[in-house]
Amino acid sequence: MIAVTTSLPPEPDPAPVDVVLPCLNEAEALPWVLARIPRGWRALVVDNGSTDGSAERAYGLGATVVREERRGFGAACHAGLLAATADIVCFCDCDASLDPSLLVDFVREVRDGEADLVLGRRWPQGRGAWPVHARAGNLALARMLRRRTGLRLHDLGPLRAARRADLLALGLTDRRSGYPLQMVVRAADAGLRVAEHDVPYLPRTGASKVTGTWRGTWQAVRDMRRVLAEPPAPATVPTAAPSPQGATSR
Repeated sequence: MIAVTTSLPPEPDPAPVDVVLPCLNEAEALPWVLARIPRGWRALVVDNGSTDGSAERAYGLGATVVREERRGFGAACHAGLLAATADIVCFCDCDASLDPSLLVDFVREVRDGEADLVLGRRWPQGRGAWPVHARAGNLALARMLRRRTGLRLHDLGPLRAARRADLLALGLTDRRSGYPLQMVVRAADAGLRVAEHDVPYLPRTGASKVTGTWRGTWQAVRDMRRVLAEPPAPATVPTAAPSPQGATSR
């Protein structure tokens, strides 16, 4: 049985870690999420055009705010990756469905050289945490991913950790719903070691932009099918990238 984390964040981390939090109208969830960022880590809230004051609230809570005007989950994630400066970068949804303090073990696994990309396999906690249509779409994608790469993963969840240089070297190009899948596919093509661990998945705060409807789910599946159809892409040599315009921090 998976226990939901309700305790305070762990003790300060001796080495900095950046946590990318793609954000579109998540003002209500931000206090819960940011309170669970491990001490010593930096929260990068990437505002993707929010109209509910999310950016201002994140800034007031001490996060670094990156503004990405181009709409799309992948656009927000990649803007956060470019804005990151830490050796290890994590990703987490900003809707309070996942506890970012769970990333501590993911980071430790990457640092210790046990894996290059660590993913969280979502286990729903309570009714409404993961709609049936979203689970069906995720299962179909996991099967297609296995056929394409040989990886025996069960989920393509957004909770993940890897070294920034490794991710930049993958040359990720998708800026929509296919971004998380493209990261895994190209990591496998590049020979990176991918690990998966169970994490509790809570009912999200607010309305879902993707998995809340059948239409949104299958649009995401369509994006991801396009990613799976891509031929293997050669990894690029990572280079230093400037932070996007509009990055602010306290």
